[in-house]
Amino acid sequence: MQKLGLNVIVYSLTTIALFYVCFPFAWLMMTSVKPSSLIFRPDVLIFTPRMDSWIAVLFNSGVPGYALNSIIVGVVTVIISIGVGCPAAYSFSRFKTGGNKLRLVILSAEMIPPAILIVPLFLLAYKFRILDSIWALIAAHTTFIVPIITWFLIGFFEEVPKELEEQAMVDGLTRLKAFLWVVFPNIRPGLAAAAVFGFILSWNDTFYALMLTGGHSKTLPVAIAGYWTFRGVEISKMAVAMLLSVIPALTAMVFVQKHFIRGLGSQGIKG
Repeated sequence: MQKLGLNVIVYSLTTIALFYVCFPFAWLMMTSVKPSSLIFRPDVLIFTPRMDSWIAVLFNSGVPGYALNSIIVGVVTVIISIGVGCPAAYSFSRFKTGGNKLRLVILSAEMIPPAILIVPLFLLAYKFRILDSIWALIAAHTTFIVPIITWFLIGFFEEVPKELEEQAMVDGLTRLKAFLWVVFPNIRPGLAAAAVFGFILSWNDTFYALMLTGGHSKTLPVAIAGYWTFRGVEISKMAVAMLLSVIPALTAMVFVQKHFIRGLGSQGIKG
């Protein structure tokens, strides 16, 4: 009887949590296909769906191009961040470079408010003539994604026994080959999770994108914000754009959620 009561509580809490997670997406989907006359009638749940807003956003606006900008920025940022963060995480894990103090510095870098960095980043972008371009945004995104990916990967490197690498070097492999043939295959799931996490952070950024891009270099979050104007809010079109922005992030997280949770759970300052 006690077990039954516990199961009822667990299922009830799960149902409530599922409702809170799914409700925003259901509301966005309904809003995106509602007739304009019913947009401000949340009590109306039965209506004839209209695809006008979807057609307008997908074929008669710059949203697809802005989404492509977001993809390019995210992919390039992740490639740079992995290229810097992977060797750094390996160094922290194997050679204890900088000790715990440097690890704390990296962790602190993740906590720097964007408002502190935006002025120097803006001035640098202006000086190098990359302001209002995706390259300025890529440079800005690396400032917070490189530390996150580095911190994320340290735990995965520490899960690979040093003895495997040492045995490979005893057998005649160089450290580089031991890393590529022994260590790297074991951290590939973590690398994929870190890459997806970094991409999602870049994809969702609005602050830096709003400050450093403009015109044809805008990203999808900025385009979504653009539906809120002094004339009012184009709710239906905004709902479509928001759904388009959510799909890639949700799809990616479904495939790497196990490794993502493992990466977060393995972090810690070790002596």
